[in-house]
Amino acid sequence: MKFRSFASTAAIAMLLLSASAEAAVVGQNVPVEKLSPERIQHYAGAQAGAWADYIKASEATKAADHAALDAERQGLGVVPAPVPEGNAGRSMPLDRDAAWYATPEARHVADVIVSFQTPAGGWGKNAPRDGQVRQKGQAYVAQTSAAHGGPSDFDFADMSWHYVGTFDNDATITELRFLARVQAAVPGPEGDVYRQSLLRGIRYTLAAQFPNGGWPQVYPLEGGYHDAITYNDDALDNIVSFLKDVARGEGDYAFAPDGVRTAAAKADAKALDVVLKTQVRIGGKLTVWGQQHDALTLEPVSARNFEPPSLSAAESATLLVYLMRIDSPSPEVKASIRAGVQWLKDNALHDVALVRDASGRHLQAQPGAPLLWSRYYDLKTGKPIFGDRDKSIHDDMMEISAERRNGYSWYNTTPQKALNAYAKWEKAFPGDGG
Repeated sequence: MKFRSFASTAAIAMLLLSASAEAAVVGQNVPVEKLSPERIQHYAGAQAGAWADYIKASEATKAADHAALDAERQGLGVVPAPVPEGNAGRSMPLDRDAAWYATPEARHVADVIVSFQTPAGGWGKNAPRDGQVRQKGQAYVAQTSAAHGGPSDFDFADMSWHYVGTFDNDATITELRFLARVQAAVPGPEGDVYRQSLLRGIRYTLAAQFPNGGWPQVYPLEGGYHDAITYNDDALDNIVSFLKDVARGEGDYAFAPDGVRTAAAKADAKALDVVLKTQVRIGGKLTVWGQQHDALTLEPVSARNFEPPSLSAAESATLLVYLMRIDSPSPEVKASIRAGVQWLKDNALHDVALVRDASGRHLQAQPGAPLLWSRYYDLKTGKPIFGDRDKSIHDDMMEISAERRNGYSWYNTTPQKALNAYAKWEKAFPGDGG
């Protein structure tokens, strides 16, 4: 079946030709509100006590992380430089034969992973794990690029303590999955160091979960949008998929104690609850999800200066696939899936492609091109929107700065995976009123 939002290729061409002439600044991005005691009391209701305990635990954990590093650096003449940023995932392959994970090469990667685990139990991002083990006093995380715009940047932070324990860019979960593979290949006392690190990481992941079931991007909490419920870069899906494996206790996760498995299963159930609650309703109708949601109000919120509160097609596709993996979906889950898939169908661009030439990236009419979706859709109008570093929000990609237009993925084909999955899911659960 082919889904069309526009009558014809000619309509697409007309749209592309007229867009710039009608383009406008449609808003100004605003930062996410702080997870303050006042907001907790106002929004958390019966969970206010649990939220207060969560914030207290986060602050204590962060203080302990700081104290541990400070203690290491006492008396050091020179503090070792942080490791340079790089492709972390490439250094931790998860698809090798089981025997490879017992080799000296894999064991070295696992040793590096263990050495860079924060006292809290997590890991930083963008740090290759095939280099040297962490030196005494060395930062737990890789050298972080400076915030782009200084204090006015929504991502402005203490650059000496940034992403110290995060689920962003597949961090922490990739390290945990690699350790799981290695410990399974190294039974007995030799593998205990990996199992101990793995258990600390699982407990860290469980401790990071919000009382309502979501996860922040960074834990202990860092502030700003890092404290929002994060679906960006498939963070929640990665976490839940990992915890499901822990809960099953099979294969690489057979070592997990019963208590840890039970806790992982409970965390999985809480995550489903918050996913369903954060699906956005517009005019009483279910649509999809944002890239990140306020931890208390559950409404979509901003991230970086150029990432406005909105509906996000790519992250929503991942959440829909996550819901379609549930073996016995409830009527609520089925309704969520059907509404989300319908939204993707209704908002797909046909016969148009994102191309790059001497003038940079732009849309171009292309009959038969794969379906295309905008990265962000306005919460009121439902139309594509585009942000810039100055926090301005536009309705035309061609009207933002060349740096952002060419340096960010404003259109993508990712949601097609949800449509493909739905074609199979619908056969298992045909229109049954759910």
